[in-house]
Amino acid sequence: MPKDTQTATLYRMVMPEHVCPYGLKSKDLLERQGYTVDDHHLETREETDAIMEKHGVKTTPQTFINGERIGGYDDLRVHFDIDPPKEEQSDTSYQPVIAIFSVAALLALGLSWHQYGTFLTMRAVEWFISLSMAILAIQKLQDIESFSTMFLNYDLLARRWVRYGKVYPFGEALAGILMTAGALTWLSVPVALVIGTIGAVSVFKAVYIDKRELKCACVGGSSNVPLGFVSLTENVMMVAMALWMGGKALFG
Repeated sequence: MPKDTQTATLYRMVMPEHVCPYGLKSKDLLERQGYTVDDHHLETREETDAIMEKHGVKTTPQTFINGERIGGYDDLRVHFDIDPPKEEQSDTSYQPVIAIFSVAALLALGLSWHQYGTFLTMRAVEWFISLSMAILAIQKLQDIESFSTMFLNYDLLARRWVRYGKVYPFGEALAGILMTAGALTWLSVPVALVIGTIGAVSVFKAVYIDKRELKCACVGGSSNVPLGFVSLTENVMMVAMALWMGGKALFG
């Protein structure tokens, strides 16, 4: 959207006990878009309420460009074509899993370089999978209650034994940590094999047989990641890692 003026008026809360973060983000965004900001600080609750009442809004910050009210920070992003209009925005996102797998991959490569002086090692692949398991477990362990509730939507064992939803993150973390260390293979392999197999079957049934549209609990109970390929990949990786590590332990 073309800019009609290079000046924007911003009303944002700046109080001794609270500086609105979205106000700061709005000011920064406007300046990065080339606007001079007429920055009005709302320093009391009364001033804030008065502005909201005057313009018939329920929140601050509020931005005005060329006399037209644009709205809050999210509205500014739409105004500058950074985000699509709200009615076109999706309520799902793969960003959490992209971040987790990317960081796990970089950590694995870093460990491989430190240990062997090269990135291209089989151990780097093993570390990528085991570190991914550990990081995904951390996401679940932040709020076990929320994770276990979402998990009940599709996991076959959790539906029969509800407590399994609270055991699962600990099992995933244990297997991931032990596989990263290359220790206690006799314990890590069966744990990963069991939870990975049950998880893969559960996801496959829910998504590809029952055709259900669900959110994945793989990155925690507040996830907006769709249940499907990512969840299946997580569980298949665990199964593959268990078989690989078990084979190494048995056959050298």
